[in-house]
Amino acid sequence: MIVLVMLVLLSLGAYTFSELMVSELQGTAMYGRGVETRVFADSGVEMIATVLGNPDELLDGNMYHNPEVFGGQLLRDRGTARGRGGFVIIAPVANDDTASTVRYGLMNESAKLNINTLATADLEEEEARDALLALPEMTTELADAILDWIDKDDELREFGAENDAYEGLGYQSKNGPLESLEELLLVAGVTPWLLFGEDANRNGLLDANENDGENTLPVDNADGTLALGWNAYLTVHSRESNLRADGSPRIDLNDGSLDELFDTLEEEFDEETAIFIVAYRMFGPVDDGLADEAELEGDEKVRQAAKRIAKAIFSAGKSAGKTVSRGGMNLAVGAQFEVNSLYDLIDAEVDAEIDEVNTTLASPWTSDAGDMQEYLPDLMDRLSVTGNEFIKGRVNVNEARLEVLLGIPGMDEELAAAIVSGQLIDADGQPLTDAIALRQTTGWLVMDGLIDLPRMRELDEFLTARGDVHRAQVVGFFESGGPVSRLEVIVDATQKPPKAVFVRDLTPLGRGYDRRHLGVFVPQ
Repeated sequence: MIVLVMLVLLSLGAYTFSELMVSELQGTAMYGRGVETRVFADSGVEMIATVLGNPDELLDGNMYHNPEVFGGQLLRDRGTARGRGGFVIIAPVANDDTASTVRYGLMNESAKLNINTLATADLEEEEARDALLALPEMTTELADAILDWIDKDDELREFGAENDAYEGLGYQSKNGPLESLEELLLVAGVTPWLLFGEDANRNGLLDANENDGENTLPVDNADGTLALGWNAYLTVHSRESNLRADGSPRIDLNDGSLDELFDTLEEEFDEETAIFIVAYRMFGPVDDGLADEAELEGDEKVRQAAKRIAKAIFSAGKSAGKTVSRGGMNLAVGAQFEVNSLYDLIDAEVDAEIDEVNTTLASPWTSDAGDMQEYLPDLMDRLSVTGNEFIKGRVNVNEARLEVLLGIPGMDEELAAAIVSGQLIDADGQPLTDAIALRQTTGWLVMDGLIDLPRMRELDEFLTARGDVHRAQVVGFFESGGPVSRLEVIVDATQKPPKAVFVRDLTPLGRGYDRRHLGVFVPQ
């Protein structure tokens, strides 16, 4: 009996040990597969940087929804679903009211409002506040507190918060730009709910637990729509490179040396174009927007009067110094006008003195929709109104949400709604790629009749159809299921080569996307 009992105990021990080893083996294998999915996701980040560094190789420049490039990319193939693994680059469709549609592409950071530019842009205090008040659940007090946090001074705004509000918290107002949006949680009155909303797992989709009231976290209003936080509307990263697509510098139309500008334009275009642009800089447009002096008051009256005097002095005679001539024009006096927007040149006329004869010059660029579609992409690639290396804070009209557009100075609800309705989604909320080639510039707003040319000139400094910083969610996974790695990454293509400036592991927040979202691997 003793021997029998010992045999039973030894057998049970061996069985238990065997089960433990099998469990350890399975756990180790699963851990290894989890590590592989992270490597897959890291490979996706590198692929994004490669694509952004070689945009000419991307058909039609389509980074918005391109399943062949950003859909499931197979990296490991063992002939079975369990052995097949890779990554997918996935994003929600921003203006899908059901928050249920995905696309395979990148999210342009310029589709958001760059909060740091509110403190540095030439905006009135009320304009900066209004830009934030368009966001959901934003209040005047919160807006002023945020602006007080990022501005350079300790001067308290009307409803804001400076150092006194933070004394008991052990820190002071930053008085400088944000390095990440999470810094907003330090601002008086800002809560995680305001910053992140109902989107608990940060996938941009309305998941079941985000639409069931208080049954499961997060607590939500169960209204069938996804209440987004401010992180869906704000950024600190958006900017554009002020270089051409081939990496060479654009021509700065406001260059101080008119003779060099003329020579550059003549070489780049032709003499006629060079004469027109330089004459514009010297004499200004015929319809230069000078208002009736009787209707002006204060500083504006002085500014307009000074503008008239400057124009009259220049037009009255030649420089007393050495004559510098190009295209029959004396350039010695210098430029009296700046080009504020490339749209200023379209349909413009200039009264100039050519070979001592008063001549009216017509712009080589017209507002005809067909002509604009043809020349605008090339014109905006070659010319600029600034010599700065980067342009920060402009809003991408092809992808921006309604709330972001409403924050742009001079934007009204009717125009903002019209822009959103004309963006890159169809009536069913599906990604629309056929129109991408027609949306290369903001000129589509004029060509489609959403806005007239004079108003386009006013809004142009705030709008773009570009943006060289992109956000993405990269998911590494196996076809059969199992562990998943999910990364959120921001890649800055204004740097050469493009560089990931922000990487966050979202895996602890859950898969984010199920099998129907991840799709299948693109055939190799």
